[in-house]
Amino acid sequence: MQRSRNVILSGLVGLMMVFMAACGTGQGAGPTAPSTSSAPQKATADKQVFNFPEGSIADLGTFDPAQATTQTSLDAILMAFTGLIYLDDNNQIHSQMASSWSVASDGITWTFHLKPGLKFSDGTPLTSKDVVYSIDRALQPRLNSPASPSYLGLIKDSNKLLGGKVKTIIGDSLMTPDDNTVVIVANAPSAYFLDTLTYSTSYVVEKSLIDKYGDIKWTDHLTEGGGDGPFMVQEFTHGQRIVFVPNPNYYGPKPQLQKVIFTFVKDSDTEYKDYQNGQLDQSPVPSAELDRVRTSPEYHKIPILSIFYYGMNFLSKPFDNIHIRQAFELALNKDAIVKAAWHDVEIPTNHIVPQGMPGYDPDLKGPDGTTSTRGNPNMARQLLQQGLQEAGYANVAALPPISIKYQSGSTEGANEIAAAVQQWQTVLGISVKALPEDFEKLSLEEPQTVGNGSLQMFDSGWGDDYPDPQDFLTLQFSKGSPNNSTNIGQNSSSDAAQQVQMQQLMTQADTMKDPAARIKAYQQAEQVLVNDVAWLPIYQLARSRVLKSYVIGRVFNSSDLTPPDDWGVVYIAAH
Repeated sequence: MQRSRNVILSGLVGLMMVFMAACGTGQGAGPTAPSTSSAPQKATADKQVFNFPEGSIADLGTFDPAQATTQTSLDAILMAFTGLIYLDDNNQIHSQMASSWSVASDGITWTFHLKPGLKFSDGTPLTSKDVVYSIDRALQPRLNSPASPSYLGLIKDSNKLLGGKVKTIIGDSLMTPDDNTVVIVANAPSAYFLDTLTYSTSYVVEKSLIDKYGDIKWTDHLTEGGGDGPFMVQEFTHGQRIVFVPNPNYYGPKPQLQKVIFTFVKDSDTEYKDYQNGQLDQSPVPSAELDRVRTSPEYHKIPILSIFYYGMNFLSKPFDNIHIRQAFELALNKDAIVKAAWHDVEIPTNHIVPQGMPGYDPDLKGPDGTTSTRGNPNMARQLLQQGLQEAGYANVAALPPISIKYQSGSTEGANEIAAAVQQWQTVLGISVKALPEDFEKLSLEEPQTVGNGSLQMFDSGWGDDYPDPQDFLTLQFSKGSPNNSTNIGQNSSSDAAQQVQMQQLMTQADTMKDPAARIKAYQQAEQVLVNDVAWLPIYQLARSRVLKSYVIGRVFNSSDLTPPDDWGVVYIAAH
């Protein structure tokens, strides 16, 4: 998923990442309730309100599980919707609506058995037919979902449905032998098939609400039903807030909180001030406040499985030249940028697959053949001159105007971009214009640049959807991927053929049965991507937050998302 710099999500601390089991019940460990012997006394029911900031966005990008690509949207979706399975706090497969599942000897036929008595929040019974309707709807071409091709593409004939060649795959690769059984047929055996079903594109939505209000407007009426998660929507005021209350028909642990209020806040500085004033119960920490709060019991620093990077579009000049891209990469001292802008909270990196993920390569080299994240100014200048000559530019003055779009609303983010712009000027003599833009708006522009040069250079971030290197490699850079916004492998640059070979290597790795060979293939592909500057990685994310001490049971995890059942142990203590 695309990451915002300032969005606040949570779960439980856990960096242990494991490959998912191929079959079986697969139920991971659920949330652990605070010990009753030492737990603080609960506040009265009217005080069980958690005030949660949706930071640095003007409004939610989408509330539709089939359409979500950003963390801010998933944040709200996970409150009101669930699917067959989910990743628990240790990134292991956890049962949600499915009580058990298995895969046939063919490796492609998956059977899921639903928990008994499932209902939507309005009390309507939820059956296997609702599950397959929701998955089929997410793939319907009329919806034009930016996410479904990536996360549901392993389902047999999903490409035919997306392409309009068939009207439905229900009865084909999506089947319902009875009201409590779902059968899904994959197009090939895959090590990460279950992982893809944990993403929101397979979450269940209520057909009657969509029939009533249509594919776009139905999420404005979630006060009438529509979901099956731990909470239901009491109020959704665009541009202001979402108010969640417990769903009385939730099949999992019932929330102790009586209300969760998501407030849209324009920037991280405002969030922190609202936190200090008691208007919010959680906030990011501005860099200027870090030294003051680091020793506070309310402070939390959490390493996250996310990479923030700059994208240089291979279809936009001058970034159609590999040596100019490498020059921009090596001109940056990432250590200095992170120190100046983020006070060393983030972790400078050259990697695409973050540390803590399966497939992380500690021996990965940057484009200069070293593991240094301090840049290489001399080589950067040499590569720039080589690139200028190859591309027919007499000097840097002959280059087309260059700009970078970045997420607005963060003082630290703006300082980071300013530092990078200054280093490009100092090392390369190239002026880059910085253009701030709302996170949700920028996140919509990125997939639209696939296949064209409309977005020249942009600031972005990607966070794990599931613990497999495929999520950071094939999902981002394969042929036809809607995430391939730098257009690697689909351009006419001098190294395009090598890019295509790398794409083929990743695709082969997706279906390899030997785990060691699979990881090796992914690491080989990642090195090619790094050499080619498919992304210009800046840092691996670490969240720096404060949480009120009276919020009990709420902690943070490496995926920065809250499993639905975790809300069953969160409450407000008397204070």
